[in-house]
Parts: sequence; structure tokens; C-alpha cells
Amino acid sequence: MNKDQILNLQNQYVLETYTRDMLLVRGAGSRVWDADDREYLDFTSGISVCNLGHCHPYVTEAIQRQAARLVHVSNLFYNEYQPQLAAAISENSFGGRVFFGNSGAEANEGLIKFARKWGNEHGRYEIICMNESFHGRTLATLAATGQPKYREGFEPATPGFRFVDFNDLEALEKAIDEKTAAVLVEPVQGEGGVVPATQEFLSGARELCDKHAILLLFDEVQSGMGRTGTMFAHQPYGVQPDGMSLAKALGNGYPIGAFIVQWKWENVLVPGTHASTFGGTPLACAAALAVFEAIEESDLLLNCRKMGEHLRGALVKLTNDHQKLKDVRGMGLMLGIVADEAVAPVLAAARSKGLLILPAGPNIIRLLPPLNVSQEDIDQAVAIVSESLEVL
Repeated sequence: MNKDQILNLQNQYVLETYTRDMLLVRGAGSRVWDADDREYLDFTSGISVCNLGHCHPYVTEAIQRQAARLVHVSNLFYNEYQPQLAAAISENSFGGRVFFGNSGAEANEGLIKFARKWGNEHGRYEIICMNESFHGRTLATLAATGQPKYREGFEPATPGFRFVDFNDLEALEKAIDEKTAAVLVEPVQGEGGVVPATQEFLSGARELCDKHAILLLFDEVQSGMGRTGTMFAHQPYGVQPDGMSLAKALGNGYPIGAFIVQWKWENVLVPGTHASTFGGTPLACAAALAVFEAIEESDLLLNCRKMGEHLRGALVKLTNDHQKLKDVRGMGLMLGIVADEAVAPVLAAARSKGLLILPAGPNIIRLLPPLNVSQEDIDQAVAIVSESLEVL
């Protein structure tokens, strides 16, 4: 089927909930190719999904092997890979029990249900979330998202959520009351502008939750799985949550999500309280186990830190040299450039020059290269960004 036929089918049969005008057909490592066989350096990684790059051999082999053996059996039965993946998540984080779903929104829905169930006996049901946060597109995760624009047209919002400014510890303390069950935080806000939490805020949030005997929950759907230079973004802060969501890069493109809760909360969700038909299939878990294997064997966390420092340094220099750029922020290979005007023209110009990058709000250029990106690819990307800034 040729390009025109594919696009005609798209325009005729697929709901137009996205704005897009490019057909990608192939990927390898840090690069993708469109239907006209034009090559692009991909610094979106599928929105922090393909952290190993496109079509990584470990993941490709695992999917091919498992697809020929056993794809799905439902959660009415054990499968051999689900407990192995749960152990990998637990041992690489803060320890605990894992529930598997299929997406970041599902993972956050699970955390919300966990917090509601935990607080139900004592009348605690509200979750304090951050302004400018993003937790998903389902009705509950929309209600937990601190950007009202996403809820427009879907009112009334699901009740039970309150909002305070990110990194404002005083506001958080004032918001906690007898109805509060949990505080939900992204250690690095992604869609909200690539804004890391301060040490004071995360440490203080943990202390406040302990003081008031409520839960601290982290959303690491975008920032987790090595993106910031450690397996999970909260780890450099030395702060452990009671529960954490992850998805996106967990399967390097194969759909899988999960949340983990500390051992002491293992009896909050018991049989009959939560479920997912497709959560944790043998195929999905085999793919995710290959991701953990690749990160460890290729020392990708170290490469992320090294390349993140190189990319940040280059972007800081670019910002210093351009009067319309104001700041560089983020962690590891999750970085944003703050401009003083809309950056959509820059993204379009970069794409025309062979680089794919993202926004994170109207005035933020977001760069999310794969964790195994090379210095040469970074230098090429920065050069293209520099040329593209001429449109500002």
C-alpha cells in the first residue's frame, strides 16, 4: 500500500484526535525514516518511550521469541515472566509489590485507587496534586492533572483532587487536612515544562506525609527507566515514595504500565479490588525484561549521565548566545530549553532540517534522545537547533 492510500484510510477511518502530517515507516537506533525515505534524527524517543532507541536488538529478539511461544493467558493464571519483571522493578527501586497494566494512565489510575482504598476506612479520599502536572487522559487522571485545558469539555471533573504549586512546600502543608489520603508528584514535570522538583520540596513532602500519616506517590511514567541518569528520577533525592507509577520506556515501545507499592502496603489491594485483562502478559513482560537487561549490560545509565552533561553544556552555550532563549532545565537526557516566545516555528524548522524534537508547553523546546545516543548525534542535533532558532 502506498503513502497516499495509507493517508486516505487514515483520513477516512481514524478519529482526528491528533494533529499530524508525517508518515514514519522505519526506525533504527537514534533515527527514523518517513514514507519518502527521508532520514531524521529522533530526539523525541516516542515521547520518552524508546529509551533504548528504535528496534533495539534485545527487545526485538525477546518479542519475536515470545510471540512464537505464548502471547496471552489472562491473569487467571501465572506466567513465567510477570514475577521476574516484578522482581526487576522492585530490586531497582525501593522494594515492594507490583501491579501491571498497559499504559501510564492505567498506572496512575491504579495509584489513585490504591490511595482511595488505603484511606477509605478513615474517610480519607482526597489527593493533593501539583499545578502544571500531567497524569493521563482518563477521567480520573485528567482530574488529577494540574492543567485545566485538558479537562475542557469533559466536565464535571472527577472529585477528590486538590492542587498546589509545584515546589511550594508551604502551600502543600496548608492543603493537607483530615480528608487527605495522598500527595501525587512527578519528580520531574514533563508536559508541564521539564521542571525538576527541588530537594527541599521532595524531602519536605516526605516529611509532611510522614507527619500526617498519609501516602506519598510519585508519577515516573515519563521520567523513569533511566531517563534522568538513574533508573528512577527520585533516586538522587534520597526520598522514597509509598507508591510509584511507570510505563512509557518500560517496554521500549511495547505497551506496558505498572505501579509499585511498598511492602508494608501489600494488603491494601487484595483479590477483587483491581484488575487488568491485558496487564502483564507474557509478551509484554518479556519485552520489559529485555529493557532492564539492555540498560544494565550496556551501562546506559552512565551513558545517559555523560551525554546529558554534554547536551546540557551545549544547550547552555546556545542559550547564552541567543537573546530569546532564557534557560535550560531538566535532568539527564530529559532537557528543556525555555524561550521567551512560542517555539512551534523552531520545531517545524528543525524537522525540515532532519531533527525531530518536542514542545513542553508553548515556549519550551523538549529534547528526549535515547539513552544510548552518541556525542556525534548530540552535536548534530544542537547544530540543527541552532540553525532553526533563526525563525524566532
